[in-house]
Order: sequence, then structure tokens, then C-alpha cells
Amino acid sequence: QVHLVESGGGLVQAGNSLRLSCAASGRTFSSLVMGWFRQAPGKEREFVAALSRSGSSTRYADSVEGRFAISRDNAKKLVYLQMNSLKPEDTAAYYCAARTTAYTSLTSDPSTYGYWGQGTQVTVSS
Repeated sequence: QVHLVESGGGLVQAGNSLRLSCAASGRTFSSLVMGWFRQAPGKEREFVAALSRSGSSTRYADSVEGRFAISRDNAKKLVYLQMNSLKPEDTAAYYCAARTTAYTSLTSDPSTYGYWGQGTQVTVSS
């Protein structure tokens, strides 16, 4: 079982940066593909970024490529999402997610992630 808790959300002006953290519990963290998703009011949950178990491979949504960076610290069981050059359209609840240990691909489909955090709100003002 994996329990995920996000933190670091808040209100920020456009152009500024924010770093989200996701703390994981469980002994299998280093065996999990991790991802970040977001959901704005009235919209479906959308993929933001994914990271391989070792942290050597990443995948990003086109909308955040070059502005966001996902990373992990397996020793501390933490996943990060560094968000730079934030835009008002980045406003959403951000969710940390983990695939089950059997899967290694960096999928963007939220239905393929078995564990989810409760989310942290990010609001970008113009």
C-alpha cells in the first residue's frame, strides 16, 4: 500500500515559481513510476509529468514542457514538481500519483495510476 501527501501549493503571481512536494509512505517507493496530474474546475484531470523509478527518464505534457521539472529523492521518498514561469492557465488542483510496481512505462493516462494523493491547490494570478 502507498500513501501520498502533496504540499507546497498556494497563490502566486504569473511568471513566478512554485515547488510542489509529494511525500510517500510504503517500502516500495523506489519501484514506483510517479506522476503529477492537475484538475481545474469543470475540467477533466490532465497529465502534467511522469518520472521513472530511477529518476532518469521523464515525460511532460506539451503545455508544461520547458517550464516544469519533475524529480525524486528515493532515499527520502519524495517527488517534486518544480514549476517555473507560471501562467494563469496553470491554476488547478495538483495531484501526485503512483503506478503499481508491475508497470514501468511513463503513461499519461490517469486510469493507469493506482495510488493518488488528496491534491494541493495552485492558483496563479495575472
